[in-house]
Amino acid sequence: MAPLEVVAFADEHVDDAAGLLAGRHARHRRDEPRLPARFENPAAAREELLAAWRADDGSGSAAYRDGRLVGYLIGAPRDRAVWGENVWVEAAGHAVESAEDVRDLYAVAAERWVDDARGRHYVLVPATDAALVDAWFRLGFGQQQAHAVQELAAGSPVDEFEIREPTEADIDQLIEVDLALPRHQRASPVFSEISLPTPELIRDEWHKTLAGDEETVLIGFVEGRPVACWSTSDASLSRHYDGLMLPERASNLAFAATVPEARGSGVGVALTAAVMARAHEEGYESMVTDWRVTNLLASRFWPRRGFRPTFLRLYRSIP
Repeated sequence: MAPLEVVAFADEHVDDAAGLLAGRHARHRRDEPRLPARFENPAAAREELLAAWRADDGSGSAAYRDGRLVGYLIGAPRDRAVWGENVWVEAAGHAVESAEDVRDLYAVAAERWVDDARGRHYVLVPATDAALVDAWFRLGFGQQQAHAVQELAAGSPVDEFEIREPTEADIDQLIEVDLALPRHQRASPVFSEISLPTPELIRDEWHKTLAGDEETVLIGFVEGRPVACWSTSDASLSRHYDGLMLPERASNLAFAATVPEARGSGVGVALTAAVMARAHEEGYESMVTDWRVTNLLASRFWPRRGFRPTFLRLYRSIP
């Protein structure tokens, strides 16, 4: 095989890189056809690639073999107040003909990122491309988050639990339900750094939610007490889902929390069936969700409910 030449990414690489991205997406869709078909077209893929390239402080690398572009890698920082000194390789931020080449691309691009004191690196990788995931793992990355999808179909109500939409009268009882997820995420082995919201903030958020019309919220009861809450909305409203990651006519299961004493009772299974049936009635064809893979409960619960990973968020921290 001819040697690889890696150079800094530049505008002149965009068109050929768009062809590589369209090819990667076509291969991805063979494994996960729920992903949007239009990005198999290089013209559509080019728009996603340009968005990644034109992000503030975007930079990257391009790889040539025998004078032909065979891979590219683009990264840019997100809000440092949330992510620290970071660089994100978004879903459209890399594509290669040979998975091994991503290691050389990263070696060149990451030198600048670390020189700029951006030591937290995130990358979104097609979950079904085992060779590509392995190449990133061999760069010191580990899996942090899973994004997943499944089809929707008409469902039947589960009569074992009372499930309904919340009202203003439920808000005070829902504070503990709201706190259940961040408390769980802050504990071992997730160790999230997200601070716990105050009861006042939770009340304010509930008043806004109940006054709005973007979310569908269902709560589950055990012995007359609300113990679980599931929230869905149009997936296009989520900051996690756009472009290559956003299936057509998808609902997003954005929040799911159960108080510890009700876990294992079946109320979460019932709520999942209820929100899926509601989304299908509203005309959605699929549902997406995501979870921290170190959240042991979520990483087991959602695949058992039929969700298939589409993209993995990988992470590496360089001291």
